[in-house]
Amino acid sequence: MTNLKKTALFGFFILLTLGIASAAYGQVSSASAGGIAPVQKCADLVNLKIPPSTMVITKAEAIPTAPAGTVRANALSPDMIAVAIPSYCRAEGTLDPRTGFDGKPYAIGFAIALPDNWNGRFLFQGGGGLNGSVNPPLGGQAAGDAPALARGFAVVSTDTGHKGAVFDAAFMKDQLASLNFAYIAVGRVTVLAKEIIAQYYGQPAKHSYYDGCSTGGREGMLMSQRYPTYFDGIISGDPAMRTGYSNIGLTWARVAFAQIAPKDASGKPDPTKDFSDGDKKLLADAIMKTCDEKDGLKDGMIFNPQACHFDPDVLKCKGAKTDSCLTSQQTGALEKAFSGPKDSHGNQVYSAFPWDTGYLSGAGGPFGSFLPSGGPNPLASVLPPANMDIDNLVAGVEANENQTLTDTTFTNLSTFFGHGGKLVFYHGTSDPVFSPFDTLAYYEKMAAANGGADAVTSSSRFYFVPGMNHCQGGPATLDKFDLLGAVVSWVEDGTAPDFVVATGKAFPGRSRPLCAYPKHAQYKGQGNPEDAGSFECVK
Repeated sequence: MTNLKKTALFGFFILLTLGIASAAYGQVSSASAGGIAPVQKCADLVNLKIPPSTMVITKAEAIPTAPAGTVRANALSPDMIAVAIPSYCRAEGTLDPRTGFDGKPYAIGFAIALPDNWNGRFLFQGGGGLNGSVNPPLGGQAAGDAPALARGFAVVSTDTGHKGAVFDAAFMKDQLASLNFAYIAVGRVTVLAKEIIAQYYGQPAKHSYYDGCSTGGREGMLMSQRYPTYFDGIISGDPAMRTGYSNIGLTWARVAFAQIAPKDASGKPDPTKDFSDGDKKLLADAIMKTCDEKDGLKDGMIFNPQACHFDPDVLKCKGAKTDSCLTSQQTGALEKAFSGPKDSHGNQVYSAFPWDTGYLSGAGGPFGSFLPSGGPNPLASVLPPANMDIDNLVAGVEANENQTLTDTTFTNLSTFFGHGGKLVFYHGTSDPVFSPFDTLAYYEKMAAANGGADAVTSSSRFYFVPGMNHCQGGPATLDKFDLLGAVVSWVEDGTAPDFVVATGKAFPGRSRPLCAYPKHAQYKGQGNPEDAGSFECVK
């Protein structure tokens, strides 16, 4: 995209975003900033008008307290929230309704939860996939046992301007719908939500936070890069920050396995038969044998992924294939897939994936998203060909204007950090969709652009989550941790989160510190090995 086009689009974004209220950090309209009478009751929100916006609140109802264990944590999890959700007002509405070029109706849908016992804070809950629906505004991502709403945050969520299934990209044919998904809608909804909060409570939020994973993680990065004055603290998990290149990485891996796959009845390669369950266990055991104790303790978890230099050739059969070895074709495909794609000049196109056992969780699990035991990854833009022309695929990504709009690789965060903003990243080391090393590469580039690694720790941190799949889950992970509370303490009390304690269903009774990069959790050599207090953060 030319600089002229980028400038024009950026100007368009400024005009659209600033149209309903001041964009200055912490500001709302002059009326609410001056202190007005709050809305008397929840149902009255349907009559709320915020000129000159086109917002319409279509529904507002008082929600009674929900006891612990009665509300689902999120749409992707069967788990129930472990604490009660106190009573709140839930309002649903739309912004900017219109008819698209395709004759379909479009609008930015949103839902906002306004707790009766408000703590003065606002949280924007990030989306997932290609969005397309308004998820319940709970704020549970990376929040441990207590989602933001249970703590008294006002929480908003949005569909970013279109309706459809989570990976339905049909809306991208409409220019404004595509721009809304890329960056406009989250900015519009942020300003709108702050105004609703101010009108409802009679005062603006004292602090504003953003929390999301995957697409929500990308949106969090987007907030720090394009809306640097909107939020005090941002949490970005497993971000979908450059999906054109990650799709190349996934396709690269699938091609590597397709090339060694046996043929099905129709003559097509069937990569699901590349590795038996026994082969997967053999591989997982070998990875653990090589890397598990590098953090000082053999515990079935790899806390130092950068020190895990596993070579699949150690499993190569010296003769015929047996249950205790892998063929040279299998080990070659593994090495190629995990190393990531390179172009014809040897440049790394997408990051390597860390050697971790969470990829090997069996058919239908994350193993099928990266290694061959399930269906095609829903984020992949192309099906694996027999061979790949990496240079042409890269050229295709660079020519894709939608990709240019959605990528979040801008590193100048001087304004965001300048007003005291805090930015936290986390990424599961068994994420089969986006490599944690790619997120780390951004973090290091961003640090270099903002004063260097030491200086940036006063404003930003990065955490590996051992064994965690995409945003949650995994057969050997502790995926429950409270980064939300940590960021609030950092913003409001100045307490930097050198580590956060993690627990999870995979290891009942176990806790570990997730240490801020470049440190990792190391066993002290004594003390209860199941307790986080027996570990320290070391380089």
